[in-house]
Amino acid sequence: MYRTAQDHQQSRGDGTLGVSAVFEGGEDIAEARDVARAFLGDVQGVHGLPVSGRVMGTVQLVVTELVTNVRKYAPGPCLLTLDVEDGAVRVGVWDSNPKLPSILAPDPTRIGQHGLEIVMAVCHSFTVRREPVGKQIVAAVLLADDPAGDVLG
Repeated sequence: MYRTAQDHQQSRGDGTLGVSAVFEGGEDIAEARDVARAFLGDVQGVHGLPVSGRVMGTVQLVVTELVTNVRKYAPGPCLLTLDVEDGAVRVGVWDSNPKLPSILAPDPTRIGQHGLEIVMAVCHSFTVRREPVGKQIVAAVLLADDPAGDVLG
């Protein structure tokens, strides 16, 4: 794995907190999850923003599913970005394959291929866009839980 200069969480000039990491193969999935866990730990510990257990688990799940798809369907490097903006953690994953993912309808009898279905179910927003090279998927997980434990928004 190769991490960029933004490997460690930092405050950006536009008021967001963010981190990015480039993965080239191997143990990418576990390392990507570790980057997400460390980033959210810093968001809470260093910047004092609340990060519930739900947020910690959901962001790691989203990172796992998206990076797994990159490893299965796209050759080459993968760029993971995590940002906190407007009360949400945005998980971005870029890969070199321009083919947009197939988002299948829910089917409880299907074995496998439920990753994007799960991501879309647990996220506040989900977008896919082609880039000049490859594509980027961005999913947002809300930071706030209400006192009853429900996700706000």
